[in-house]
Amino acid sequence: MVSRDIIQAQLDNCLLDAKFDRWADSCRQGKVRDMYLLPGRRVFITTDRQSAFDHVLGTIPFKGQVLNRIAQYWFEQTRDRVPNHVFDVPHPNVTIGEELEMFPVEIVVRGFLTGSTETSAWTHYSRGVRDFCGNRLPEGMVKNQPFETPIITPTTKSKDHDEGISAAQIMDRGLVDEATWRQIESIAMDIFTRGQHLAATRGLILVDTKYEMGINSDGKVALADEIHTPDSSRFWIKETYRSRHEAGQEPESLDKEFLRLWLKERNISDTNIVPLDDYIRVQVAERYIQLFERITGETFEPDLGDGTLRERIEAAIEPFMN
Repeated sequence: MVSRDIIQAQLDNCLLDAKFDRWADSCRQGKVRDMYLLPGRRVFITTDRQSAFDHVLGTIPFKGQVLNRIAQYWFEQTRDRVPNHVFDVPHPNVTIGEELEMFPVEIVVRGFLTGSTETSAWTHYSRGVRDFCGNRLPEGMVKNQPFETPIITPTTKSKDHDEGISAAQIMDRGLVDEATWRQIESIAMDIFTRGQHLAATRGLILVDTKYEMGINSDGKVALADEIHTPDSSRFWIKETYRSRHEAGQEPESLDKEFLRLWLKERNISDTNIVPLDDYIRVQVAERYIQLFERITGETFEPDLGDGTLRERIEAAIEPFMN
């Protein structure tokens, strides 16, 4: 485990953005990743930005490295089930990916009735919703209870707020044809099951996640963006889940839910945004690193090379930008 002193020493050497002036015309910024659009491929740079309530609250040391390396691990673990976009990983923060013809929906898979945000399954259920994105939910469920089988709750892609949508609506709107959507559902369930199984061997529960898919140059459905990272997925500690659930307590979490609950306890919301203080930045960094080591079984060794992190990333992507 990386020491707290090392994390604290990097508080002023985080990557807030990866927009370099000489390639600015091809740069696009997402919530966490900055991308460069090149012929047939994209350069994905995972920054250290931390967001909540659709607002950037600051940066977390090593977050970008953790997210990119966890995604790299999971892409390798699921390559036999579905192709993915990865060409190369020239730096811990960087992935070179194939440009896919992306589907205009995100595929959210949920294994448990949980969450605290406005879009979460539990928030909807607690307000009386029983038809959730085309899934009929039974009466009498409680927060953090597993579904009998995982459910898929797709969302449309939006710069502001994603809209929950059912499979029927996806096909009615012509967003994805029926045969392709059924294939997407099958792939999502397959790799979610693989993820849950591998997480369990590490003492974790993969609670829910989201996938983005598209068509690759071979005409096949392929995974893109990220997979099973703590920004796109929720992980709980398996050993204590049952006892805490039976006691009405929140599960021990190794993902962004820890930060969401911290914000909620301090009445920080989308109308009351304040920057993260250094204490919580270090705490969240430790959570990300702990999850990396639990998932992969490897010791996290951060990139601490010469120069700033930004300079090292610029040097790593330069060969791909010409």
